[in-house]
Amino acid sequence: QVQLVESGGGLVQPGGSLRLSCAASGFTFSTYVMRWYRQAPGKERELVAGISSAGNTNYADSMKGRFIISRDNAKNMVYLQMNALQPEDTAVYYCHAIHILSRRNYWGQGTQVTVSS
Repeated sequence: QVQLVESGGGLVQPGGSLRLSCAASGFTFSTYVMRWYRQAPGKERELVAGISSAGNTNYADSMKGRFIISRDNAKNMVYLQMNALQPEDTAVYYCHAIHILSRRNYWGQGTQVTVSS
């Protein structure tokens, strides 16, 4: 059974930091590109960052320099370090896995991040 379980969300003040984690199971983690997406109320889901099995990363322009995606293939984990958070970063953050060849993909259930004073 495939599972992507996010954790680490919560309430943080503007300028603060959070680290999201995603625990993957039920598939061959090293053959999947891992991504974080987010969806704010009333907005479409958007890509935050992605990381290949080899550790190559890409970021949405608004996250560059503030967010860092990483993965641990031995632990089947992917992380998102979020710094200098702003109210506009408030959203549900989703972990996503997509196979490098077949494009089969999976979603986590999401974790809420709220940035507010």
